[in-house]
Amino acid sequence: MIATTFFIMKLEIKIRIIVTVSCFLFCKLAFAINTAKTESVVQNCRCLPSEPCWPGAKAWANLASSLDGKLIKPQSLTKACDNNFKSKECQEQQLKIKNPFYVQSQSGGTQSQGWLNGWQSTPSVYAVEADSAKDIALAVSFARKYNLRLVIKGGGHDYLGRSSAPDSLLVWTHAMRHVNYLPSFVPSGAAANESPVAAVSVAAGARWLDVYSVVTTKEHKYVQGGGCASVGAAGGFIQGGGFGSFSKEFGTGAAGVLQAEVVTADGKILIANEYQNQDLFWAIRGGGGGTYGVVTKLVLKVHDLPKNFGVYKETVRAVNDEAYKELIKKFLVFYNSSLNNQNWGEQFAFNSKNQLDVFMVYQDISGAKANIVWESFNQWLTDNNQKYKFDKEAFEIPAASMWDYNYWHKNYPQFVKLNTRPEAGKGEYWWASNTAEASMYIYTYQSWWLPESLLINQESLDKLRDTFFSASRVETVSVHINKGLAGANPDAIKAVGETSTNPQVLNAAGLVIMAAGSEKYVSKDKISKDQKILKHVAQISAAMSDFRKLAPNSGTYVNEADFFQQNWQNNFWGSSYEHLLKIKQKYDPAGLFYCHHCVGSELWNDSGMCRK
Repeated sequence: MIATTFFIMKLEIKIRIIVTVSCFLFCKLAFAINTAKTESVVQNCRCLPSEPCWPGAKAWANLASSLDGKLIKPQSLTKACDNNFKSKECQEQQLKIKNPFYVQSQSGGTQSQGWLNGWQSTPSVYAVEADSAKDIALAVSFARKYNLRLVIKGGGHDYLGRSSAPDSLLVWTHAMRHVNYLPSFVPSGAAANESPVAAVSVAAGARWLDVYSVVTTKEHKYVQGGGCASVGAAGGFIQGGGFGSFSKEFGTGAAGVLQAEVVTADGKILIANEYQNQDLFWAIRGGGGGTYGVVTKLVLKVHDLPKNFGVYKETVRAVNDEAYKELIKKFLVFYNSSLNNQNWGEQFAFNSKNQLDVFMVYQDISGAKANIVWESFNQWLTDNNQKYKFDKEAFEIPAASMWDYNYWHKNYPQFVKLNTRPEAGKGEYWWASNTAEASMYIYTYQSWWLPESLLINQESLDKLRDTFFSASRVETVSVHINKGLAGANPDAIKAVGETSTNPQVLNAAGLVIMAAGSEKYVSKDKISKDQKILKHVAQISAAMSDFRKLAPNSGTYVNEADFFQQNWQNNFWGSSYEHLLKIKQKYDPAGLFYCHHCVGSELWNDSGMCRK
């Protein structure tokens, strides 16, 4: 539907514009191109480095001189491999990027290399290595003034590439790592007679290991965070909801937020809590990261420490397909009757070897009680030992030692990997099971909430058994039980219900996940055409489609979802979306903050550079 095509020539820059406009609008556009140094060359688009609207050297120098932190130029962590995969530099770099703490210490690093035919980890042109909320406000105002693509990164763990974009200015919060225990906290603006509560103040760049080291190891208290030690505690994890191993007892990370300091698109530094800026407070607790502003500090609720934690592992092998189908159904029934409660967390998985793998943690019950819980299921396996073989391992953990490297290294060294780099903090470690995720290139990662209702009805149980079995023929299919809140502590359910997280999570027994990828560096050009990989991705998509058919309205968790998720607004946020969009438009009417499949992103093209 093109009425007139204009070709503008002999301009200082090359422009290709095909529009349906009147002569008046054309002249207005041409005038804007020639006169607006600080506006994008193309209306409704952000400014590119190749355009005259891009800030000059003096503007960047002025920004740098005004910062408490630094203005830097990020570098790609895979450049050596992009240039020559067989080089010594590439091999050395591949070893470095398997250390998640190294990756997040680099401004150009992200914890994933990219997503097949989705996104590629690409450094920003410049990064503000922020040291304060003031630095972040200056960076936000600079991006707004010059109409730049703005990106926010703390730990850089976002699977969907929301903390990476080419031709952008990065707000990098990694240096803001302050964590302070607050034994008597009262939110700003509260009444004078408000009762204080124990809390912890967490700056934008702090990781969960930093927080646990203060709250649990030192203070012998508990705060609900994530399981992965290197994940940021104040970024997209908690703003997208944030599940931890014990969320069925303590709720989501978002539900534990008592107060936030936020830099909004106008460059203001606001305090948000239940007494002021309540709509913003609601939005950042589950409505997604990088959307309404830059969270510079959170204050999180602190709980009494459970009397102990523990680990329970079990592997069950079935002799044939029919026995495996029987095992799947038996375990699903057992899970819902005995494990779908506030004491248990983590996951179980089915795979193509006709094997059930269980890795669960428990809290506030003894090891003896944990073993009793499993007695009936294990007795059934023993009674049917001609069909099944199993082995198990269980042990208690002193509660205050849950995130103490010295304890794990002394007692269970196989579970932890110490960060041995020179700049590492004392006792800085990650879980060995998370090593595969560091710098993984994702082929696909798909999830769907499993409603508890499917585990109760016999007919739906049979369908679910068959769906799990069929899916396991394609790829390992896991259920993360702590990422669904059916069976949870009623207080946790109430608290999560007051956040902007998709309400469907309250009815979910767990989150079903299927994924595939490469743990090593891959050539993006070659991998995008690899028919074997593309076929495998299609098979996983088909398997996950079967789960969605069983529960079409369940939705999924925004932080761990398919890059290509259809109807993402409803599937990520359900009934919360309409209100979230209004809040987005209130605090960021120009859309300065953009990220893939974030609230309001449907108004922009896929790169986030131009309005539709």
